[in-house]
Amino acid sequence: MDFFRSQDIARRNTVRLVVLFLLALLSLIAITNLLIMFALGVFANTMNVPMFERIDWRLFAAVTVGILAVVGFGSLYKVISLSGGGARVAEMMQGRLILSGTQNLAEQKILNVVEEMAIASGTPVPPVYLMEEDAINAFAAGYSPADAVIGITRGAIEKLSRDELQGVVAHEFSHILHGDMRLNIRLIGILHGIMVLGMMGYYLVRTTRYSRRSKNGGNIAVVGIGLMVIGYAGTFFGNLIKSAVSRQREFLADASAVQYTRNPDGIADALKRIGSNASGSILENPGASEISHALFSNGVRLSINSLFATHPPLDKRIRRIQPNWDGSFDVVDKPQRSGLTDGDAARPGGIGTAASLAMIGTLLAQAGNPQETDLQQARSILNSIPQGLLDAAHDPFSARALVYLLLLDSKPATAQKQMTFLRERADGAVFSALEKLLTQQVEISSEIRMPLISLCLPALRQLSREQYPLFRENIVAMVLADGRISLWEWALQRVLLHQLDAVFQPHNAFHHQRRHSLHDLASQCTTLLAFLVRAGKQPAGEEASIFSHAISDLGLPAASMPDTTALATSNINAALDALVTLKPLQKPAFLKACAFCIGADGVASVQEMDIFRAIAAAIDCPLPPIPLQSS
Repeated sequence: MDFFRSQDIARRNTVRLVVLFLLALLSLIAITNLLIMFALGVFANTMNVPMFERIDWRLFAAVTVGILAVVGFGSLYKVISLSGGGARVAEMMQGRLILSGTQNLAEQKILNVVEEMAIASGTPVPPVYLMEEDAINAFAAGYSPADAVIGITRGAIEKLSRDELQGVVAHEFSHILHGDMRLNIRLIGILHGIMVLGMMGYYLVRTTRYSRRSKNGGNIAVVGIGLMVIGYAGTFFGNLIKSAVSRQREFLADASAVQYTRNPDGIADALKRIGSNASGSILENPGASEISHALFSNGVRLSINSLFATHPPLDKRIRRIQPNWDGSFDVVDKPQRSGLTDGDAARPGGIGTAASLAMIGTLLAQAGNPQETDLQQARSILNSIPQGLLDAAHDPFSARALVYLLLLDSKPATAQKQMTFLRERADGAVFSALEKLLTQQVEISSEIRMPLISLCLPALRQLSREQYPLFRENIVAMVLADGRISLWEWALQRVLLHQLDAVFQPHNAFHHQRRHSLHDLASQCTTLLAFLVRAGKQPAGEEASIFSHAISDLGLPAASMPDTTALATSNINAALDALVTLKPLQKPAFLKACAFCIGADGVASVQEMDIFRAIAAAIDCPLPPIPLQSS
């Protein structure tokens, strides 16, 4: 499915969700008022009076305000509790973060599969949380790719083969790439408020056991029973809403998993394993009902599957993937296609200055839709990284040291200044790790720099809220050590801080950014395009012509090319922050204009590609790895 259209559909589904929620809320208000008025005898002895006149409007207003307050505060509480994004959802499900270097082979296998898929799709590597459940299930949660996590059960990592795990992970990455996660978290938040009504009613009814002799005991019981009824009605509406927005997205995620891996047997066999597994995909965790719509397969037992199921039946999902399936859930073990040993993949060679405009266009066409070749390229990149650097990327102390290593200047005097600064400012253990890594600096080729940053992210997300500000300040100080910012330094800083800021700054599930058109953001577009034109090695005298051509292709009014003083780093970052709000279906046009500016001279250097990928990542458009030739 087209990535940008998927993003647009996800936004439309959010509007649909709000409409359904408001309809459910209005229904609950009407039902609650009618029940309470009947229970309190408001309609008694007024049968001959028109219905409109029989309503006690003061009572109606009081009940309505009460319902809105309960639902509003209930939703707000859940939203705040989930402000940490995907990690909060994983913790709610009692997930345990899987640390790299684990001695458990099944746990290390899932980490490797997730890393491969992240590198292949161009997204940050998400942390993986393990749920100690025998069932086979998984989920992706977060507000954006930057704060996404993968949750998976013990049953899945131990009972599924590597290819089957890859199919499940590819399914979850589809939800990450196509904007489904934010919708899922919003569902959790707003539906919790409706369900609070039922919980309040239950506790009110329980209190009547201790206040039966009180003259108010009967009224409390009436109100409690009414709220319980409304709570059950709210649960009914909530399940209908979840089902309405979830099922088709599951079919699309299955199809995307096949597209990403080019291996329909992987995800189909994973679904068959669920059908033959004693525990199926049903989770014992009480929080499963809240995130049931975000799971890989049904996580709760349902009495009316066709009405409330958040996922299509297993047999329908399997037949969509394998039309000739014989109906048996038995799985015959097959030779594994995915997963290469250290010697299987060719070491990627440098592209130097040989990346054509056509190649950039291919990357853009594959945005959000990684292919099997991208997975192979991801394995090749991972296998080319020296083991010492891989180990460093997976440890919170060494990951910080590795980032500092990547920022060390090539000029000895500047590098010495940076080291002196870090000796005084960085954590002692981090600085010691940096000194040990210095011997491996020569092994960091330009092609593996960005993948290394992505691999560092899960470890860096483990920093405390006290550690992160210092780490962030140190990065900025290292970049400014020589009084200027190189293009590589800008790209690294932009990608890294864009991802980490999304984790360490609180989110709001109700936050809704207004989407803008290219014309609304014309000045920001001109700033970025001018930056790319000046960053490239364009022929003398042709910069203005290339810039004008790019502006014209976007349909924007003619503008003169900004001078270098207008292209300060702060202006470029501000322009990118604004362009995040660009309408999804207009992002391809903007990125094509960026590609034109980069490839106008017929070639694109690794540095230019790093900048292009940084811009794409900043506007939430992940790109697959750059195709490299084997040396």
